Amino acid sequence: MDKVSENPFKNRADGEMPLIVVTALFVTLYLVSNVMAVKVISLFGYFYFDAGTITFPFAYMLGDVLTEIWGYRTARKVIWMTFVCNIIMVLCTQIGVWLPAPDYLDVTANAYDTIFSYVPRVVLGSLVGFLLGELSNAWLMERIKKITNGRRLWVRTIGSSAVAYLFDSLPFVLIAFAGILPAEDLLLMIALQYFMKLFIEVLFGTPMAYAVIVFLKRKVLRGQVDA
Repeated sequence: MDKVSENPFKNRADGEMPLIVVTALFVTLYLVSNVMAVKVISLFGYFYFDAGTITFPFAYMLGDVLTEIWGYRTARKVIWMTFVCNIIMVLCTQIGVWLPAPDYLDVTANAYDTIFSYVPRVVLGSLVGFLLGELSNAWLMERIKKITNGRRLWVRTIGSSAVAYLFDSLPFVLIAFAGILPAEDLLLMIALQYFMKLFIEVLFGTPMAYAVIVFLKRKVLRGQVDA
């Protein structure tokens, strides 16, 4: 009896590899963004944003690819898996903080403790923003695709991100940096982070999403997935 799959390419090794690669990059970018977020960048002494803002939009781009190619249900599974991976990272790095280090490596140990003692707070803010932002981004991508009958990819990548970045940036900054930065700087950081993410999405993320989606549909999936 023939096995019926959700997609024609689902049970083929070459059909699975693109999803594995995109998922791996998606998870990696979120983990990297959370570690980078520990460093706050100052522009001209007036504008503040965390370093993770630079890499974060590319994770959103891959989230768009997941939703566009494999659908909301698959994207949601990857999002929850990434959520779990972030928690595992926090647990593992905290074990490293608690373990003793030799005296001659005090400088290295203190640097490690400084970074990874702060990471849990960043990750907590990131996880809240991540779930609100990524789930709303994937959901909106799917809805806009139906409204536009699958046309104008840029409308759904930018449109979904414009809403999702708000759900992400607001809780992330408040949880990660409240009590560390003055209220005025927090508000400025939220606004700057939001517009920087959207700027990177428009300038780099959406063109890259177009390229990856076209490649997956035409070369890897061999036209098996509808546009």
